[in-house]
Amino acid sequence: MCGRYVMAKAIGDLVAEAEAEADANLELRQSWNVAPTTDVPIVLERLIDGQLHRQIHVARWGLVPGWAKELAVGVRAFNARSETASSKPTFRSAVKKRRAVVPVEGYYEWKKEGSKKRPFYVHREDGKLIFFAGLYEWWKDEDGSWILSTSIMTMDSPSAQEPGVLGELADLHDRLPIPLDSQMMGRWMNPDEEDGEGLIEQIRAQAFDVASEWTMHEVDTAVGNVRNNSPQLIEAHNNSLF
Repeated sequence: MCGRYVMAKAIGDLVAEAEAEADANLELRQSWNVAPTTDVPIVLERLIDGQLHRQIHVARWGLVPGWAKELAVGVRAFNARSETASSKPTFRSAVKKRRAVVPVEGYYEWKKEGSKKRPFYVHREDGKLIFFAGLYEWWKDEDGSWILSTSIMTMDSPSAQEPGVLGELADLHDRLPIPLDSQMMGRWMNPDEEDGEGLIEQIRAQAFDVASEWTMHEVDTAVGNVRNNSPQLIEAHNNSLF
């Protein structure tokens, strides 16, 4: 799963890496401890006057379908299981028509060891952004305002027999947020593609190749408190010493 991540890059860096456009007034809040229900940047594609535009928007993390009676529905929908998303009422419409990517610098995962949990930070070795497959929806509030929300797609982690970091990811958690390569990003976001189920199979097929470029290290347990938010959270730390 993915329940906490880092996104602290400037809007200009995101525009460059995502090859997208952004409103001149768009501001991103740096965060080294992004948690569900907070506002996060997403990338999506829209057809405007017959032209495809890749855009950066800000969305609430935790998908709220249009039929929901309250915003709180999104609290439980920050991840979407790729195996069932196309059939679940919360996600199935977005799978067909509203697919996005969620940019992150890295994400946190907790390794269970008995009654204890050790936090690890997973990221690319080269420091570039990871783009997770995501979904988005628009929800109309009682006051007439529209709220954009998003969810991150997940799948089973690699086998523990996989070499390198893939085997380490298997040992870390049984679920994996689905990363996309640059080619798959375009196909996933393309609004003309309506075979959502087929696209899910494709993103699952390439996920491990993308994840094989990652690395991971243990970090301080301070990351467990969402009030803690600083660059120090991603520094290597050996909690077994304490």
